[in-house]
Amino acid sequence: MTPPDRHPHLNGDAGATEDSILCPEHGDIHVCQDGPREAPVLLLIHGSAASGRSWDALVPLLATLHRVIRIDLPGHGRSAEPVDGDYAIPEQARRVGTALDRLGVEHAIAVGHSSGGYAATALAEQRPDLVTALTLINTGPDMDAFIAQGPIAIDAAQWPPADEQIRQFASTGFRTGYQVPQELVDELRGMTYRAVVAAMQASTAYLNQHALPDRLMALGKPLQVIFGDQDRRWRPSSAADYRVVPGARVELLPGAGHTPILEDPPRTAALLLSFAEIHTARAPRAT
Repeated sequence: MTPPDRHPHLNGDAGATEDSILCPEHGDIHVCQDGPREAPVLLLIHGSAASGRSWDALVPLLATLHRVIRIDLPGHGRSAEPVDGDYAIPEQARRVGTALDRLGVEHAIAVGHSSGGYAATALAEQRPDLVTALTLINTGPDMDAFIAQGPIAIDAAQWPPADEQIRQFASTGFRTGYQVPQELVDELRGMTYRAVVAAMQASTAYLNQHALPDRLMALGKPLQVIFGDQDRRWRPSSAADYRVVPGARVELLPGAGHTPILEDPPRTAALLLSFAEIHTARAPRAT
C-alpha cells in the first residue's frame, strides 16, 4: 500500500493527526485520525456542504475506545474537487475506500450523517469485506421523505454567499432556534458552487435509483439508524422505513433536529458506542 503524505499536529486529543492522501487520479483526500491506532475503527462521513469538522464535538466522546477516522469527501473541506468532476455517490465511496486502503484499514463501522449515509452505504455495497456495520444519522430513506425547502436563496451569480445567506440556507439542518455554527458557515463558503450543487444532485440520483432501505436489505449488514425527532429536512417518521431491514436498530432522539452530532453529542455518542460495542466484538479489528 502507498503510505499517505502525513502532516501530524495536535487536534485536541493526544495522537490526533491530519493526513493528505495523495490520489492524483481522483484528487487528494483529506483525512483526520483520533484515538488509539490499534483500536477498532469508526469511519465518520459528513453530509453535503460540510466536512469532517462537523464531527468535532462527537470525536472526543468516541476516541477513547476507537480509532476514529474522518474523511472530507471530494470538493468538501480540505479535499480536492474530483479531477474528472464526478461527484456520483459510488465514486465518492470508491475514493473513501482508496483512502482507507492507504491507511491500512481492513475493517470499519461506517457512520454517515445525512447524505454521508449514502456514501457509507455505497462503500458497504462495494466493499462488504471492509464495512462490518453501518450507522446512519438523519439519513433520508427516499425522496418521498424529503421536506421541501422552497427556492434556494443562493446561486452561482451570488457565489460566494454572505454569512446570512448561508445561515438561511443551512438553518433547516438544525432544530428551530439552534444557531448555525460559524465554522460550518465558513466551510460552505469555502466550497465552489459546482461542488455544493453537484454533491446534492448526486445524493438525489442515488436515492432515485433505489430507496436506501432496499439497498440495506440486500447488504445484510448490521444497521443502526439515529434520527432527531425535530428534523426539518427529512420527515422524522420516515426513520421507521428502515425497520424493514432485518435486525435494524432505529432510535429517535427527542428534541434533536437534523444534526444531533452537533446539537446533542452526548446522547448521539452514547447510542453509537452502544451499537459499536456489540458489533466490534463480532468483527476482526483493524491492523
